[in-house]
Amino acid sequence: MKEVLYVFVAIFLAELGDKTQLATIAFASKYGWIKAFLGAVFGLVSVNLIGAILGDKIGDALPFELIHKGAGVLFILFGILMLLGKL
Repeated sequence: MKEVLYVFVAIFLAELGDKTQLATIAFASKYGWIKAFLGAVFGLVSVNLIGAILGDKIGDALPFELIHKGAGVLFILFGILMLLGKL
């Protein structure tokens, strides 16, 4: 059960102040906090469900070190694309 807490803390800290939270603030200012909260929850749950299922399947097929390094490369690539204004 402590693994769930580890994942919660990691995701919670990673998501603080990110663009999703800023978008939720913008939606709440237009639609109210309840609708913005519910929309954000359903959106994040859906995206994270896809990630969890894919991660489980990829984890069965590839070594953890390769997945870890691949995720790092993707983060760097997305960061570069954001800096260049492509995302």
